Amino acid sequence: MEGDPVYGAGCLIRGGKMLSHPRLRPFVLVPLTINVLIFGSLISWGLSNLIDWVNSWMAWLPEWLSFLEWILWPIIGLTVALVTGYLFTAVALLIASPFNALLAEKAEELITGQPVQGLEGLGAALMSVPRGIFRELAKLVYYLPMALMVLIISFIPAVNAIAPLLWLLLGAWMMSLQFVDYPMDNHQFSFKDVRIAVADRRLSSLGFGGMVAALASIPIVNFFVVPAAVVGATILYVEELR
Repeated sequence: MEGDPVYGAGCLIRGGKMLSHPRLRPFVLVPLTINVLIFGSLISWGLSNLIDWVNSWMAWLPEWLSFLEWILWPIIGLTVALVTGYLFTAVALLIASPFNALLAEKAEELITGQPVQGLEGLGAALMSVPRGIFRELAKLVYYLPMALMVLIISFIPAVNAIAPLLWLLLGAWMMSLQFVDYPMDNHQFSFKDVRIAVADRRLSSLGFGGMVAALASIPIVNFFVVPAAVVGATILYVEELR
């Protein structure tokens, strides 16, 4: 496996720092507003139901394993945080995908100093909404079978101790695909091309996606993760994947 996970994680930090640049600021506003509205409402709903979810999962635990309850609480809590963090991000990306593509375009132009033959304006971004939604749905279809497998493992006693690690790895992989897709889609690469490129620099990609997945599970912080990840993925694409 090639790449550097520390470098990949650093791309997200660098992307976050670039959000305040005057040339990117207008393209950050719309995705950020969408994130605040979606994450704010869904996090409130998720936290209010977390205890009920955990208690219902505990009911599956055989009585002779009840002494493991103090271990399973943090494991289940972490699993819920990682899964919901990814799902909430997926919803935000589904709605804001055209604006994220435009942000990736402007970020690449800022990084390279070269024009990108992309969406060229908000009007073009709005016209691309149907295509962007279908692309996001394709990612979701790719994700669901793997998520279902890990979900089944999460309910198997003893084996489910590794579930948080599996969710983290799956989340890291999917987050890298999700965000690297924006700059690559601007260059007319297919989703299959994105998977090949990310796999070719797997360690860098997992480092980037792992950092995104971890921060997406933190309330308030996750408001800013999506635009930072769009710019960070563009850095990763320009410097390594391209």
